[in-house]
Amino acid sequence: MLGFADRPRDFDYTWSGLGAWTLSAIDALELERFHLVVHDIGGPVGFDVVARAPERVASLTALNTIVRVASFKRPWSMEPFARRRLGELYLRTLQPFAFERLMRLQGVSSPVPAAELRAYVPLLKRDDGGRAFLRIMRGFERTEQFEARIIEPLARRSFPAQVLWGEDDPALRADRHGEQARAALGVDGVTRLPGKHFVQEDSPEQIAEHVSRLIGAATAEP
Repeated sequence: MLGFADRPRDFDYTWSGLGAWTLSAIDALELERFHLVVHDIGGPVGFDVVARAPERVASLTALNTIVRVASFKRPWSMEPFARRRLGELYLRTLQPFAFERLMRLQGVSSPVPAAELRAYVPLLKRDDGGRAFLRIMRGFERTEQFEARIIEPLARRSFPAQVLWGEDDPALRADRHGEQARAALGVDGVTRLPGKHFVQEDSPEQIAEHVSRLIGAATAEP
């Protein structure tokens, strides 16, 4: 859907559509059980996977994501993409340099090379001009029905889980969105890490260590 992935026109780009596709990909890979790491709008997609196959989830790590989707309001940097015509214009005129500045403002605090941040724009637009990306941005299922569907399996989970958060995220705040994730998963606390929204760019080693530790705990369980 993004990057070098295919962008079919007849695809369901809603969160539940992406969740169904993800589970079908897991089935195709013949993975009996799997560890989930979710981030940003990949959170609701991953939580939908949990709702579809909770018995197959071995562990769950949530990074700067959304759980209480019914009350979620898009941050100012995301909102234009959700609006018809404005989103197309915004994306068409978006230049790599401007995107880099936006990423440094909201996305990353570490010295990620400019070339890496600017590369997102051509990858986002690629063959379809960003059409698939805009459909994802407009496919948010911000309803109480979808929220209940993902919250209930998280509350009943039998697998270990953790919440890791870029503590300087200006869009999804640790004291609000991080706490919502913590409460939904019923874990003791939110582990704050140095970084902004794309914390995996700012604290990759720490995230890898926490995920590895959680997987080890899941593997050790009888």
